[in-house]
Parts: sequence; structure tokens; C-alpha cells
Amino acid sequence: MTKIGLLSDTHGYLDDAVFKHFDSVDEIWHAGDFGTIELADQLAAFKPLRGVFGNIDDKDIRLQYPEDLRFNCENVDVWMTHIGGYPDKYSPRVKRTIYTKPPALFITGHSHILKVIFDKKINCLHLNPGAAGKQGWHRMQTLMRFCITDEKIHTLEVIELIK
Repeated sequence: MTKIGLLSDTHGYLDDAVFKHFDSVDEIWHAGDFGTIELADQLAAFKPLRGVFGNIDDKDIRLQYPEDLRFNCENVDVWMTHIGGYPDKYSPRVKRTIYTKPPALFITGHSHILKVIFDKKINCLHLNPGAAGKQGWHRMQTLMRFCITDEKIHTLEVIELIK
């Protein structure tokens, strides 16, 4: 079993509560818009970190983190990208691939809207953790925690932080 802490759109702000909520996770996944390389380094020093760059991220982050990250976790095919859309509204850049070679778990950020949607057409769970930072129009900072065991995604929790 792998316990995951998922966040996105920190925009250079990392609430201290993230460390408390992610204390029991095995890995942290960041779906883009870190904001600063120092924030990424702080997360990576705390727990193993996987991440993708977002549209606001600078050269330092883009040199360390890819635009798309596709990997296996507990035999679950995971694809993480910052701007990917969501079921029936996938971005043009990912649309062809997601329909021809769908992952089991598709993670995006960018919208600042927390979403958990199962795409029945391609048998894929879509997660967007919303925004963990303060910058943006969202009213609540959000994170997710979940587990992956033996090809199953389970125990999904949404964590709300006061903005």
C-alpha cells in the first residue's frame, strides 16, 4: 500500500498544515504551479515528491519537473499534468492520448476547482485537488489524501484549509 498526499496550485505559498496532513503519507504528488523551486524543495525534503510544472512555473522548476508525468504506482497507471481538463472536456493537448491509451488515474491542477470524477468511457478516475495556495479566486484551500493498494485507489479524503 502506498499513501499519497496530493496538492496543486500552491503558487509559492505552503501552509504549515500541509505537513501535519501529509505526515502519514509515503509520497507527495504536486500537480503543478509550485510557484517557487524553494517550495518544491521544501516538500521534497519532507517526503518523496513527484510533480509536474504548471503554467506559472519558471525555468528552475521546468528543468526539474516535466510537463507530463506518467508512471505506475502499485500497478496503477497514473498520468499527471497541470492543464489536462476533465472528462468530456479534456484539453486538446491530451485528448488523443487519453482516449487511445487511457491511464487508470488522471491527475490535473490549474482550474483551482476540486474534482473527483470517474470517466466511464475510458475507465479512468480523474482527480483535481483544487488549490492549496492562497492566490486565486478559490475560497477554500484544498488537498487530497488517498491510498493505492493492489491496483485499487481507495480511502480518498478531501482536506479543506481556511484561506
